[in-house]
Amino acid sequence: MTVAVIVKGWPRLSETFIAQEILGLERRGLRQLIVSLRQPTDKAVHELNRRVTAPVTYLPEYLRDAPARVLRALAAVRRRPGWPAARAAWLADLRRDPSRNRVRRFGQACVLAAELPADVTWLHTHFLHTPASVARYAALLTGLPWSFSAHAKDIWTSPDWDLRDKLAEARWGVTCTALGLARLRALAPEPERVDLLYHGLDFSRFPAPPDARPARDGCDPADPVRLLSVGRAVEKKGFDLLLDALARLPAGLHWRWTHIGGGDRLAALKAQAAALGLEGRIDWQGAKAQDAVIAQYRRADLFVLPCRTARDGDRDGLPNVLMEAQSQGLACLSTRAAAVAELIEDGVTGTLVDPEDPAALGGALESLIRDPARRAALAAAGAARVRRDFGSDSGIDRLHDRFTTGNRRSSFMPFGGCCALHGG
Repeated sequence: MTVAVIVKGWPRLSETFIAQEILGLERRGLRQLIVSLRQPTDKAVHELNRRVTAPVTYLPEYLRDAPARVLRALAAVRRRPGWPAARAAWLADLRRDPSRNRVRRFGQACVLAAELPADVTWLHTHFLHTPASVARYAALLTGLPWSFSAHAKDIWTSPDWDLRDKLAEARWGVTCTALGLARLRALAPEPERVDLLYHGLDFSRFPAPPDARPARDGCDPADPVRLLSVGRAVEKKGFDLLLDALARLPAGLHWRWTHIGGGDRLAALKAQAAALGLEGRIDWQGAKAQDAVIAQYRRADLFVLPCRTARDGDRDGLPNVLMEAQSQGLACLSTRAAAVAELIEDGVTGTLVDPEDPAALGGALESLIRDPARRAALAAAGAARVRRDFGSDSGIDRLHDRFTTGNRRSSFMPFGGCCALHGG
């Protein structure tokens, strides 16, 4: 069999968890076809993506850009037995969501259905919003079954009616946090068809943690404590709150913050830093490939990710960057937002504060900057926990079994981590 894996874009710096899964399934012998809704936009490419040998097909990102291809597809699929059901489902969705995006997804589904190779017997989509819309319509057109991996934004920003329809029609699905699982099972007509499956990390891609880190404590202006954050400059990451917290630190405490990531709020963050008088203590590195990110984990003294729920409901799942930082023996400071507490136990394997609280974040920062021994203890406990409980192999084994044994429902156990955010 060949599984068509439908993704928003390929390759993407911010979705190492997808590349890791595709590569892992490929190494277990599963044939896959990657179907991308968008052309790549990142300048850098992870070595992880380069190792994937599955063929990639790009659907027309905008229907107007490939009118002949779209018209040929429409002519072909209108003769399919599944056309009436697919068209009815799309029109019902369009009445509730009369947007260009909804039209584009149906057009992409028609192209996918018309051009799908004959050996493809299953459709699997990452994310339950637009990629799942394409998968659902294409499944109706072709008569093929489909499944999904749900992550974060798709779970929390999609309307309930859209999720209910997809959960009713998908053969099965997995999601990467207990928090997301609870929401999806509450909407699913058959809750047991959705399972928890942490993505985890393939630790073969990561070196062992450094033997030791310098005991910096913020007293030496020539050797400041090195703070690191990795994530796109978007509202849910809370980097504006971090800047406010940094501005609250005592003037005589010496630190330097490095940020890795792109994002549409990057200019606003830089302007905020300048207004707070912090620009001379910040290194904005932009989006980076994973080898450069790992190097920064190993240089840093403290990793900071002040997650929050955005105003539109968007939030993280379980950010892979926290697990990656822990894998390198780096102490982590985050918040009780999203599913972070599924990984970090406050005061044991890291430090958590309430979201939207720059004062609490600043207090935790000051305490950890001044106490290298505390950072070392948290880092050691976090590294042990993540390597013990959040490896990727078991989860990928379970997915491979699901795809290769007739896609019968089987029990899924939690295995470790979601949503890498390397700044795409």
